[in-house]
Amino acid sequence: MTVADRVLEAARHSGLVPPGEPLLVLLSGGADSVCMLDVAQRLDAEVSALHCNYGLREEAAADQAHCRELCAELEVGLAVERVQLPEAGNLQALARNARYALAEHHAAGDYAAAHTASDQAETVLYRLATSPGRRALLGMDPRRGRLVRPLLEVTREEVRAYCRERGLSWREDASNFDPRFARARVRDELLPALRSVDPRAERAVTETALLLRDEAEVLDAAVTEALAGLGGGPAVEIAALAALPRGLARIVLRGLAEQAAGGRRSLSRADVEAALGLGARGGTRTLDLGGGLVVVAEYGTLRFRRAAGAEVVPDPVTLPVPGTTRFGAWQVEATVGSPGEVEVVVAALGPGALRVRGWRDGDRMRPVGLGGTKTLQDLFTDRKVPRELRRTLPVVESPSGAIVWAAGVALDERFAATDEDAETVGLTARQTGGDRRLSHP
Repeated sequence: MTVADRVLEAARHSGLVPPGEPLLVLLSGGADSVCMLDVAQRLDAEVSALHCNYGLREEAAADQAHCRELCAELEVGLAVERVQLPEAGNLQALARNARYALAEHHAAGDYAAAHTASDQAETVLYRLATSPGRRALLGMDPRRGRLVRPLLEVTREEVRAYCRERGLSWREDASNFDPRFARARVRDELLPALRSVDPRAERAVTETALLLRDEAEVLDAAVTEALAGLGGGPAVEIAALAALPRGLARIVLRGLAEQAAGGRRSLSRADVEAALGLGARGGTRTLDLGGGLVVVAEYGTLRFRRAAGAEVVPDPVTLPVPGTTRFGAWQVEATVGSPGEVEVVVAALGPGALRVRGWRDGDRMRPVGLGGTKTLQDLFTDRKVPRELRRTLPVVESPSGAIVWAAGVALDERFAATDEDAETVGLTARQTGGDRRLSHP
C-alpha cells in the first residue's frame, strides 16, 4: 500500500467524509488542505472549497491564485473571501475564528479542516505546557459541530508524500516557521527534540490523546455516578466526598465549581486539599479560590459560590443576521434593514454570523468621532461604566473578528452605516427581564 493509499484509507476510516454528502474544504493552498481537497473528492463527497485571503503576507495573492488553479483543475467550486483582521489581538486566533464563521455561512453541510496528527501532537504539547490537567491531553475533537477533521490520524510528512504521489503542488506559509509564534516553536524545536529521543514520539503523543479521549467517556460516567451518590449537589457531604479516590473527588469538585462559576474552571491538587480540610476546623468556613469563586464548608457539607461582586463572564455566542441571541443577562438582536427601534445601525458586514463576547484585556476599537483607536478599558473609564459590569457587557464582533460595537459604549467608525449603504444591519441589546436597553452615547 502506498502512502497515498494509507492516507485515503485513514480518512475513509474516520467516517467524517460520507460519500455523496456535501463537504466544504477549508483550502489555504498548503499541503494539508490540498491533500484534504483531493481526498474528499476521491471519497466521492460533494466537494466545494473556501479560501480566506487575509492580506497579511506578500504571498497572499499568489496563494489565492494557486487555489483557483487547483480547484479549476479538479473541477471543484471555490469561494474566495477577503478578510480584514483587527490591528490588535492574537492574529492566528482571529483568523481561525473568521475562517470558521465564514465556513458556517458557506457550507451546505459539514466543513473540513485539514489538521493532521502532527497538528494534534503540537496541540497536546502546547496545552500541556500552558494548562495542566487531563483536558489538555485530549487534543482536538475529530468533530465539533459541523467542523470535521478527517486527517487527524496521518502525519504532516504523510500528507506531503500523498501530494507528491498524486502530483499535487502546494504553497508554503512562512509564518508557520516564525519563532514569534508559540506553535512554531513547538513544531520546530520541541517535537524534533522528542523525535531524537524516539522517532515514534509524535505517534505516541497522538495515540495518547486518542486513548484518553476514549477513557474520558468512562471517567465522565464514573463522575456522574459519584455525584449522584453524593446527592447531586450543589452541597455535598465532606466525609463522603473525602472517602472517594482523590482523583475522582477532585473531578467531582471541579464539576461543582464550574456549575457555580458558570464556565470552565480548573482546581489544583492544593485547592482540593484546602477545600476538604475546611470541614475539620468546625463551624462555617470559607476559602477564596480566586477568580471570583469561594468554597464554603458548613454543617459538614461543602459547596461553591461566587464571591461578592464577582463578575461572571458569559461564554461567547453566535448572533445570526437577522436573529437574536442570549448573552448572560442580555438579549442581543440583529435586524436586516434596521427596522424599528435599534441602538446602532451598521453597514452590511458580509456573509457569516456575528459573535457576541465579553471584554478582553487589550481590546481596541476606532470609536465614531474619535479619529483614532482606543482601548475598551479607557472607553469604559471615559463613559463611567461601573467596573462590576464591564466584562458582562456585550461586545459584538464581525465575521472577521473585528469589534463592531461595545454595547452602550461605542460603535467602531469602520462599520458605521452611511447614506450610501444600500444594506444595513440594526443592533440592539436589552437586559432580559425588563425593558432596559443600552443607550448609545
